[in-house]
Amino acid sequence: MNLQALTKIHGFVGMEFGTFKLKEGVSESEMLKAAQIADEMFLSKEEGFLAHVVLRGKDGLYADVGFATTQEKAEEVCGKWMENEYTLKYIEAIDTESVNLSFWERIK
Repeated sequence: MNLQALTKIHGFVGMEFGTFKLKEGVSESEMLKAAQIADEMFLSKEEGFLAHVVLRGKDGLYADVGFATTQEKAEEVCGKWMENEYTLKYIEAIDTESVNLSFWERIK
């Protein structure tokens, strides 16, 4: 994600926040390439979806964060992931047993 795209999130209200580990045998670069394609081919075209970032933590843990105009929009877009060929490729890189997904609403 470029810095210009990050400026769009200043007014976000809804957020998807998920943590995960990579599936065994999948490299970080493979996962990031799949995430970038999902951004370009799907997420960037969803009205009300503002930005998507992937963060690296410790011990092989990653966070997937999506920013949207409302919490409902964040949930709606996330609900489409299992129907989209580009997000499915990203999901294929993830150890699904390790996923912890939640939705948040900005209150301040």
